[in-house]
Amino acid sequence: MWCMPLSISFMLAVEDAPVAAEWYISALGASELWSLGSVIGLDIGGAPFLLHESNDKGFSSPAVIGHTTVRIEVFIDEPDSFIEKAVAAGAIVSTDGVQNHRVPWGVHRQGGFNDPFGHVWLVGDRSPLKRYSN
Repeated sequence: MWCMPLSISFMLAVEDAPVAAEWYISALGASELWSLGSVIGLDIGGAPFLLHESNDKGFSSPAVIGHTTVRIEVFIDEPDSFIEKAVAAGAIVSTDGVQNHRVPWGVHRQGGFNDPFGHVWLVGDRSPLKRYSN
């Protein structure tokens, strides 16, 4: 067990980091932390994440490999409005839409979308972030 604060983030492979950053800023309300051109640090609501252009060292975007290898999970009080804003900016909503899912701790409201760069985002309420024991 870690005895110090820990942050976990993710780095998304994209073909054009500045173009992708502009989409995340416009569509999801991200803000830019810093930019090295092909690598950009962003933040959404205090959660930092990174964009990095594909390279020949085994880091390829979904556009290059034809599928994603990670799902980004977002936990927010209003999943519907987060998804609606992304879809209005060009994201593709998942076929199931936003639904209430029965889970052991009660109900979890979740839906998702694919961003224009091939990444899968699942967006739900904060209920899975609490400890559950039966």
